[in-house]
Amino acid sequence: MKLAIVTAYPPSRVTLNEYAYHLVKQFRQNKEVTEVVLLTDKTDGEKDLEFTEAGCKITVKECWEFNSYKNIVSVTKAINDTKPDSVLFNLQFMKFGDKKVAAALGLMLPLVCRLKRIPNIVLLHNILEEVDLGSAGFTTNKIMQKVYGFIGSTLTRLILQADTVAVTMQKYVDILESKYNANNVTLIPHGTFEVAEEPNYQTPEGPMQIMTFGKFGTYKKVEGMIEAVELVRERTGLDLEVVIAGTDNPNVPGYLAKVEEDYKHVPQVRFTGYVEEEDVPVIFNESAVVVFPYTSTTGSSGVLHQAGSYGKAVVMPDLGDLALLVKDEGYQGEFFEPTSVESLANAIEAIVVNDAYRKQLGKTNYKAATAFPMDRIANMYINNFNTIISRKATQAEAELQPASI
Repeated sequence: MKLAIVTAYPPSRVTLNEYAYHLVKQFRQNKEVTEVVLLTDKTDGEKDLEFTEAGCKITVKECWEFNSYKNIVSVTKAINDTKPDSVLFNLQFMKFGDKKVAAALGLMLPLVCRLKRIPNIVLLHNILEEVDLGSAGFTTNKIMQKVYGFIGSTLTRLILQADTVAVTMQKYVDILESKYNANNVTLIPHGTFEVAEEPNYQTPEGPMQIMTFGKFGTYKKVEGMIEAVELVRERTGLDLEVVIAGTDNPNVPGYLAKVEEDYKHVPQVRFTGYVEEEDVPVIFNESAVVVFPYTSTTGSSGVLHQAGSYGKAVVMPDLGDLALLVKDEGYQGEFFEPTSVESLANAIEAIVVNDAYRKQLGKTNYKAATAFPMDRIANMYINNFNTIISRKATQAEAELQPASI
């Protein structure tokens, strides 16, 4: 199978590029894939294709740009030129731009593939029905939220024109089937990027590192985490370091710089900046606790799967998709009220003062993470593509049959 993937890809800073990297890593090793064609956004640097494992050929065509109105034409041309057997779209609603028209035009591409009878699957990482538009940085205006809701429903109907729409949570399947009467939605879990050898669950010498990882400033805010760790220090006398690993959300440039300035009086707060792929294991392995300082959620959490793969205890907000994910996939952690520093401090303290509990959470999360490694996820996509290809072949054969008299 010659598989094309429409996605952002490292060194892109467009969302979901890291997820694409790990999908490609597995697809190229799959015995049924003869070539991976990356239909990516344009970047200044070279695409990260330094894989050590043996695998199939990878062809890169940089054919779209964030917020370009021409993406539907340029990506379609790239598909025509490369002639893939199947196309996978790695999407969320603002993948092709944060301008409404540019975003909508890009999301018409699955329909284009269907009209061209190219087997296609959309991996949809979130659905607008489950996004808090205010907390996620879209809009707090109630009228505009209704407008976004209407636009989101329209875009969802466009996306559902794909042969199959894969979502990462059962709740999303239920919503799409009930609201849109969709019969082409399937559950394929997020998966765990890298499943390391089982760790020893020890923390390195020095201060215990309380770490958070991601893009910050919209619904991911770190001020409460810093204040919560201060509270835990005062109450326990423990040597704790706050590690904020990642960058600003593109919608909130300068956020972390302002936080760093505002909290420069607080000792042992470290901002790492962008974390290169090869440095991710170091950041996680050195941490004692991984905190999710979220005020809302926008889908299944890749960071939770990463934390699990390194055997880490986690502290999560008691809301939405994260709470459901814990239930569905078997993760465990301490929960806190999203707007309460005191609640967050209590959750962190419960772990850092009890080493046996910290290790028990880490072991449980490692077990959950290893249940869905990315090679298993890649196989699920290949199986779905084979089903689509078989169905289309049957339909084509039926169309060629002479009509009975």
